Amino acid sequence: MNAHPLQDQLRRPIHDLRISVTDRCNFRCSYCMPKEVFGDDYAFLPASELLTFEEICRLTKLFVSLGGSKIRLTGGEPLMRRNLPELVAGILAIGGVKDMGLTTNGVLLGGQAAPLYAAGLRRLNVSLDALEPERFGRMNGRGFKSGLILQHIDHAVEAGFEVKVNMVVQRGVNESEIVPMAAYFKDKNITMRFIEFMDAGNDNGWSYEKVVTKREILERLQGSFELEAQDHNYFGEVAKRYRYKGSCTEIGFITSVSESFCSSCTRARLSSDGKLYTCLFASDGFDLRAMLRSGASDQSLLQAIRDIWEQRIDRYSDERTEQTVKNRTKISMSYIGG
Repeated sequence: MNAHPLQDQLRRPIHDLRISVTDRCNFRCSYCMPKEVFGDDYAFLPASELLTFEEICRLTKLFVSLGGSKIRLTGGEPLMRRNLPELVAGILAIGGVKDMGLTTNGVLLGGQAAPLYAAGLRRLNVSLDALEPERFGRMNGRGFKSGLILQHIDHAVEAGFEVKVNMVVQRGVNESEIVPMAAYFKDKNITMRFIEFMDAGNDNGWSYEKVVTKREILERLQGSFELEAQDHNYFGEVAKRYRYKGSCTEIGFITSVSESFCSSCTRARLSSDGKLYTCLFASDGFDLRAMLRSGASDQSLLQAIRDIWEQRIDRYSDERTEQTVKNRTKISMSYIGG
């Protein structure tokens, strides 16, 4: 296909595609899927409404033809989707996919690391919000202890994966874990990413008072470590990166609240039921699955994607106020992927 690279109204190119493969998760973290909302009787999407692997690969190929080259599989918890290595292999067989990763909570990683690696996956982001077992069990809402996740991280590293660990920091919940987490993964030579608590969705009780900013996290870390700021690797890189002095190990910060990065956002998002979103904080998406299942041609799908991206003006984090947080209805993060 000879499609031209896309740019939106703010001249941001399309570069990343985040694909949610399921809306289900085995955690009930309060900032994503609080158990008060996502209870045992919650109606998740039936299998028939999920995009098939063939449909996902077809759409991915179209996105790549428009300039996308970096793919991330998300959820829900993506390892709950059956036969996921088949999808990994299918996507990696698409010419033009230069980078692929997967975000997971790590619970199922012990049994799936080897087949995922055999399928060609090389990068994992593992979400872990505390080392202290009881605190972590409360935070994930299911009582899973941190030791299990740490064991599976070690297993993934031994299998050959490049692993990063993501920690969402919330005031009054786990900010005391910042330095212990950094020290633990520094000793393991594993990159950590500290993520500011975001107002994704409408169910997580977010407020500015609960945000621990990059500045505060960095000040805590600098009390224990010497850190050197690093330059961005590429346009659209989200993390603000630092390196421990005298080592090759890095930490990073995702600063959606205190230092927004809308001006360089290159990410499109595909929900597990085939809706295209152009922002993590979007209220609605465009139904590509309906087009797929009504027999639309590749050319028609390409034109739809092009039209959506070229009209894009999203800059929610730049414009965030108490009123936008309160009044805007946003899609759940567990549905769209983080």
